[in-house]
Amino acid sequence: MNLLDIIGPVMVGPSSSHTAGAVKIGRVSRKLLAEEVADAKIYFHGSFLATGKGHGTDKAILAGLLGMQVDDPRIPESFTLAKESGMSFTLEGIDLGDVHPNSVKMNLTGKSGRTLEVIAASVGGGQIRICELDGLTANFSGDYPTLIVHNIDQPGHVAEVTSMLAHKSVNIATMQLYRESRGTRAVMVIECDREVPGEAIEWLEHLEGILKVTYLSMLEA
Repeated sequence: MNLLDIIGPVMVGPSSSHTAGAVKIGRVSRKLLAEEVADAKIYFHGSFLATGKGHGTDKAILAGLLGMQVDDPRIPESFTLAKESGMSFTLEGIDLGDVHPNSVKMNLTGKSGRTLEVIAASVGGGQIRICELDGLTANFSGDYPTLIVHNIDQPGHVAEVTSMLAHKSVNIATMQLYRESRGTRAVMVIECDREVPGEAIEWLEHLEGILKVTYLSMLEA
């Protein structure tokens, strides 16, 4: 634990969890979509729903979806800036069940028509967890280059992905495996110590049995 874990990041307030964390959720989700957001359907749960408006959580989420950092002074103007950019959005409440109280679900559509469903939580001090992507468990922090591979649950895919990363000299920091049930959809969530080359991601996308590849880069877009 470091000092920022306790007092939170340099940010536009008032809250590290309800404001800074919300900006980060939006920003990471935009990066996962890998293009500008054309439409965002945003559903707030728990404390985000109950007290978020007073903390500017709605403005913070939109600011992140526009690509802003947590210390951007334009965060309070995000509604206006989103409309000026052509982004449409809706804000509603939802009960996501037994999840973190500072949780949000987003259905995002990019300029090209690419879609992404995200469930994420702000866990305190400006830190977040991406909990689900496209209906499957994910559970990563958004602090490392992260490769998310959706595949058919069959032998060989884990070896293909890890061998490719070794070939590209990309060290694995953490790796998590999830599946719906045996032989159906599965997902690999791999946090890496360095960026994964673009050509490696394209190679993965064309492998038989790979359903979708999503990548979170730490490089500035």
